[in-house]
Amino acid sequence: MERFLAALVLGSAAITQLAVAHAQSQRVSEPKPDLKSATESGNLTVLPPAPGGKSTILGGEIRNVDPVLDQFTLKVYGQRPLKILFDERTQVFRNGTRIPLRDLHPEEHASVQTVLDGGNIFALSIHTLSQAPEGECEGAVVSYDAIARELAVRSNLSREPIKLLLRDQTQISREGQQSFTAAGSGVSDLVNGSLVVIRFEANGKGQAIANHVTVLARPGSNFIFSGKLSSFDMHSGVLVIVDPRDDKTYQISFDPAAIPGSGDLHVGDQIRVDATLDNGRYKATQITAQTPQP
Repeated sequence: MERFLAALVLGSAAITQLAVAHAQSQRVSEPKPDLKSATESGNLTVLPPAPGGKSTILGGEIRNVDPVLDQFTLKVYGQRPLKILFDERTQVFRNGTRIPLRDLHPEEHASVQTVLDGGNIFALSIHTLSQAPEGECEGAVVSYDAIARELAVRSNLSREPIKLLLRDQTQISREGQQSFTAAGSGVSDLVNGSLVVIRFEANGKGQAIANHVTVLARPGSNFIFSGKLSSFDMHSGVLVIVDPRDDKTYQISFDPAAIPGSGDLHVGDQIRVDATLDNGRYKATQITAQTPQP
């Protein structure tokens, strides 16, 4: 399931600011034929809506702000710099106070609320801070070095894994379906392909130090998803199901030759999917059509 994104989350006050900024960005009106600059017109309604999809928050140092190409470079903690696009829809804050977009400059500490726009990363809002923010990283484990206590996590925003250091007191726990959380959790869950969410902070050396690791799934664990089939591709062997129990969307791979009756499925069907986690992705072992509840 391609739901894994690297993310740095602000402290509690900054989180509130981000929530307001995100809500404002969602109220941008429908696109107009003539996309004039909001700076020139003074009216954001001439711009199309901000890109949709799940937003994530990246943190690090802002470098190389280019107002001509509307882009800047963000040196993200634990990985290589990323190019991020912005425009008049992007809201900028300094220590919680709204500032004009033209006042965006290289900053030592920043958190950027982003969303994927095709193959690009777009900034919905930018928060520059006096101190390094706390963060959150979601992705699939690549490796864990027990001696160096270094955890490498793969995300969709970078080709390079994000690297985080664990403390002696770093907590590790499981979250999700009862059959999975019933078992104890520990560093033994930090194997290649495990899905994790990590809360961390940056130290003075630009390293990410993990405070808490939540394990969502471990390779070989069994899961049951039930809900409406929202997308289905026999050729690529991928389906997407919306599970009403947690209101989340899950992308699951399957082998049409190994799943009897998979060719009879249609978008909108109510189904149950028995799956395991395989190399960071859910893989169906059985798909069963269900009768919709009245």
